Amino acid sequence: MALTENRTENGTERPRGRTVRRLTRPDPAARSRGGQRFLLVGLALASAYSLFPVYWLIIAATKDRVGLYQSNGLWFSDMHLWDNLRQVFTYGDGIFLRWTANSFLYAGVGSLGGTLIALATGYGLARFDFPGRSAVFACVVGSFLIPIALLTLPLYLLFSEIGMVDTPWAMLIPCLINPFSVYLAKVYTEATIPFELLEAARIDGAGELRIFFSIVLRMMTTGGATVFLLAFVNTWNAFFLPLTVLRGEENWTLNLGLYNWSGKRAESGVDLTSLVLTGALLSIVPMAIMMVAMRRYWRSGVTMGALK
Repeated sequence: MALTENRTENGTERPRGRTVRRLTRPDPAARSRGGQRFLLVGLALASAYSLFPVYWLIIAATKDRVGLYQSNGLWFSDMHLWDNLRQVFTYGDGIFLRWTANSFLYAGVGSLGGTLIALATGYGLARFDFPGRSAVFACVVGSFLIPIALLTLPLYLLFSEIGMVDTPWAMLIPCLINPFSVYLAKVYTEATIPFELLEAARIDGAGELRIFFSIVLRMMTTGGATVFLLAFVNTWNAFFLPLTVLRGEENWTLNLGLYNWSGKRAESGVDLTSLVLTGALLSIVPMAIMMVAMRRYWRSGVTMGALK
């Protein structure tokens, strides 16, 4: 608000015609509302960017081969979803179901075992003092900075020497060792497992294995769920490693099998694009279910931290 005044606060004459602007303190609530609007707009744009491929995949899975090439790619045409699903599950004597079972085996068993190993290793690095502890942790940090693609060829050569190529072990063994999961487990242990609790358990006569399985694992459910989910998604989406170490069609993962279907058009002239897109849509369903199922562990972990 602009006003014209003749006198200042000390009583002296102020030149006529000068405009004095009274400044007011910004309203914190207004600034908060502005920040919230900006945050909501950013989240909406990020969500739209992330969900648009899924939207396109759902639309493409409802079309047949003619509709994929002749209709609008961003909207529905004739509904052929059920026909596509039937063809996906029956093509090649139901090989898609075998690939799905393989992916669940590699991602489920491998991630579960890798999570247990990572939690035990992270707990040991965080709560035990032993010679070479810093060197071991430095090796862990340095190893997860190496891209997995650089390790694929050495793994293939190693598995070739011991006869594990084209076996489930060629996928399961690399899944059991994840340095990044060890790092996450160590950081989470340092934040949630107090020394006093461990000392009290030792004074009461509990052994180290009992302390780990009865106390530490129960307190690390939130961190363990995070480690497991990251490992599951990473293994489920793996492509270069199974492409290198798996030869037989019966041992392939979903990604490798769908990639083989997409290449049949160039090899034999058979266009399986509609089946590939429908299979890709089915392949994201387990990860969505996994995210929903893991929410309760994160929620319980946050509540436990608030109560502490």
